[in-house]
Amino acid sequence: MSDGTWLSSASMNLISILIVLTIAGSVIQGILRGASGSAKHLVFMLVEAVIALVSIVIAWQGVQWLSPHVQAWLKAQNLQVPSAEISSLKQAYYTVVTSLRDFPLLRFGVLFILGYFLVKQLLNVVVDAGLGRWLHVRQANPYHRKSFTSSVTGGLIGSVAGLARALMLIAILFIYVTLFPHSLVTPYIESSQMYQKGANEVISPFTGEFITEKAPVFTRAVEQEFSNILQRKYEVLDAKIPGNIADAAKEITANAQTDEDKAKLLYSWVGSRIQYDWNKVDLYENQRIWKEQTPEDTFNTKKGVCIDYSRLYAQMARAVGLDVKVVTGLGYDGQGGYGPHAWNEVYLAESQKWVPLDSTWVSSGGNWFNPPNFDRTHIQDA
Repeated sequence: MSDGTWLSSASMNLISILIVLTIAGSVIQGILRGASGSAKHLVFMLVEAVIALVSIVIAWQGVQWLSPHVQAWLKAQNLQVPSAEISSLKQAYYTVVTSLRDFPLLRFGVLFILGYFLVKQLLNVVVDAGLGRWLHVRQANPYHRKSFTSSVTGGLIGSVAGLARALMLIAILFIYVTLFPHSLVTPYIESSQMYQKGANEVISPFTGEFITEKAPVFTRAVEQEFSNILQRKYEVLDAKIPGNIADAAKEITANAQTDEDKAKLLYSWVGSRIQYDWNKVDLYENQRIWKEQTPEDTFNTKKGVCIDYSRLYAQMARAVGLDVKVVTGLGYDGQGGYGPHAWNEVYLAESQKWVPLDSTWVSSGGNWFNPPNFDRTHIQDA
């Protein structure tokens, strides 16, 4: 039952139960706190919510102004990944800093998170200097026996707090369902009547079509940027091109006239000279041992798996002046399914476009250098 059908087999919807427990827990807390304690707690929740919203607005506006200046400053540093061998710590440093410089969504997200927490802390200090003294007053035992009237009033106030918490939970689930409509969990969430009532009658009318229209666009942008960050990791990891690989690449492309000629010659060489290492696959699948290897290891042993083919191709392509990417994702297995895979994209200056190629599949026959419908057999990572 790995396809998620176990969820639908449950006699009661766990999402509905969670929502009910959220409200019920707040009501019980309200009864135990009494009228005064519940009122203070409710005000505290509202103040926290207002602080969070104000922090989001200020951070959002501030980062929109700050992000271009941070990018300009990072570009002014003229940071270049060294072509010499560097430590893992330096690899991480160059990956992070150059990614912040070149990828706007990542830079905006990091600055926004930092700005949000900074503004929120400052606002909390201001509130604690005034209203906070009243809010944080605690009795020796806040749950000591209360009068019946106080408990009932506290329960009513607690129900308001519970509804607010439940709506927050539904809002989080609503965003998840919108961002991941094909998730295995999404149908189960949507099957909850309590979720549907809150999402359709409160969340959706409040947000209008903003989330449903903007979220998929934002998700695709995040997926693309995440792919770029993975690509940057391999650029930094393989920045140093060994002399033997560079010499071989230049010799292979000596008679090439165009970027496309170079790219095709290297594609054919890597695809025909490197043998697929099934022992490496078996070692990982049976013992969960991953044999990491560099492009130079692949070049010397003439063995590797798809990621090794792709990293070697990338180094050879860069050695002759080509702009190239290592792309990870899923590849068609020929049996109706897909499995983890890696390939390349190379930029052709003559046509001014990126084209895909898969040197790993050369031995399987067919043309895998920018063939029609390449994306039907290759699904890029999100």
